[in-house]
Amino acid sequence: MSDTDLFKLYSSRILALAADIPHTEPLPAPTHKANRRAPLCGSTVTVELTFDGTRITGYSQQVHACALGQASASIFGANVIGRSPAEVERLRDELAAMLKGGPVPSAPFADYEVLLAARDYSNRHASILLAPQATLDALNAG
Repeated sequence: MSDTDLFKLYSSRILALAADIPHTEPLPAPTHKANRRAPLCGSTVTVELTFDGTRITGYSQQVHACALGQASASIFGANVIGRSPAEVERLRDELAAMLKGGPVPSAPFADYEVLLAARDYSNRHASILLAPQATLDALNAG
């Protein structure tokens, strides 16, 4: 990877998102919890959430990932509260498609546009998908 490629991939916006991950404090009484690991790079995300049966009402995340995984968790965490499982699943699918050349995810997750430069780095895709996938794992484990 050239210096120019690194600069494109790790833009100041990505680094700012990675440095400001929301909802990192544990929830007092989570109803759902899951941990997800990206096997290729070793990144992990643990999520705790509260769920009222239709919507996510509380969210906490512990993120140990590269800057791209952290930026993804930042975008996801800023928008996940109030979402239904179907909306999280749609985001996960749209994000995976974006990383393979598709359009940017729909609102409220359009900020994932910042990660378009990661398309060319398939070894980072699993890390980028960790937060939404861990959230789905938690919801499915119920």
